[in-house]
Formats: sequence, C-alpha cells, structure tokens
Amino acid sequence: QVQLVESGGGLVQAGGSLRLSCAASGSIFSISAMAWYRQAPGNRRELVAIISSGGSKIYADSVKGRFTISRDNAKNTMYLQMNSLKPEDTAVYCCKLSAGQFDYWGQGTQVTVSS
Repeated sequence: QVQLVESGGGLVQAGGSLRLSCAASGSIFSISAMAWYRQAPGNRRELVAIISSGGSKIYADSVKGRFTISRDNAKNTMYLQMNSLKPEDTAVYCCKLSAGQFDYWGQGTQVTVSS
C-alpha cells in the first residue's frame, strides 16, 4: 500500500514563494509518474504539473515559468517550488502517484495567497 503525505503549504503574500513536498511510502516511487493537482473552493480539480519516472515534466499553462516540479527518488519525495504566487493560486494542493492502473492520492495541503 502506498501512502502520500504532503507538507509545506501555508499563507503567503502575493509575489511570495512556497515549496511543497510529497513524501511517499513503499518501494514503487522511483518507477512511478507523479503529479500535483489543486482544487479551489467551487472549482474543479485541475492538474498543475506532472513528472515522469524518467524526469520529463509537463506544466499547466497557468503556472509555467513560475512553478517547478522535481523529484528525489533516493528520498521518495516529490517537490513543487512555487514562485511569484498569485491570489488565484489559492487552493488545496494534492499529490498523486500513478503505478500501472492504480492511482494513489495524498490528503492535500492548503495554500493561501493574499493580495
């Protein structure tokens, strides 16, 4: 069973930065694709960024140039460096691990950006 635990969320002023972490249990992290999603109140969940097991990255247009996804397979941890934050980035951020036909989700961490 895979468990994912996010951390690093909080309250920040517009223009500030935060670094989110997603720590995974189990032995399949290094061979799994990982992703960050976010959901704001009243909105649908949206994909923020994906990183493959080989390190290829894809970003949502809304975060390109501001957010950076990365992973450390030795630590079973994925990161999301968020710079130049905007109020519209306010949401609960969740990480997902995809292994074959299975997806595993973390519980989420709140990011609030004040104007």
